[in-house]
This record gives sequence, structure tokens and C-alpha cells, in this order.
Amino acid sequence: MSTAAANQQGGTIFGFPLKGFSLFQSMLLALASGAFTFFFTTCVAIFSLMAWNIFGGHTVNYADSYLYVGFPLGVIVLAVALPFFATLWIRAKMMK
Repeated sequence: MSTAAANQQGGTIFGFPLKGFSLFQSMLLALASGAFTFFFTTCVAIFSLMAWNIFGGHTVNYADSYLYVGFPLGVIVLAVALPFFATLWIRAKMMK
């Protein structure tokens, strides 16, 4: 399928079609994107704090990586992803 044909049928993101998601699939993708963001940013924050503590001689608590980095970014991505995927689902329902 050509790119032009894919764009006329709903488009793609990273090669995945954006048309035809059910409500369950849309909500699952939104939750998965929020969870992925939480875990990835928490991992990066923990390693950054580890380097900060080792090389800087500091004693910052590692729980701060969850509280100040992972959780807020996960909630922000979830807040953006829920309306985005809900809009895709509504748009797919209206096209039928």
C-alpha cells in the first residue's frame, strides 16, 4: 500500500494504521503509552540520580525519581493520549 493510499484511509503513526481501533484498543493504547512513559522516564531518572550521587557526592533519595519525574510525565502523557485515542475512535465510528 502506498503512502498516499494510507493517508486517505486514516494515516499511520510509525507504520501503524490509525483507523479501525475499538474503544478497548484505544484505551489500552493510551494506558500503555502512559505506562511506558512512566517506566522509561523513571529508569532514566534513577540512573541520572545514581550518577549525581556517585560523582557529586550527594545523597538524593531515589524515590524522588518516581515522585518528581516518572509520575508527572506519565500522567501528562496519559492526559494527552486519552483524548487523542478517543478522538481516533470517535472519528472511526463516524466514518462507518
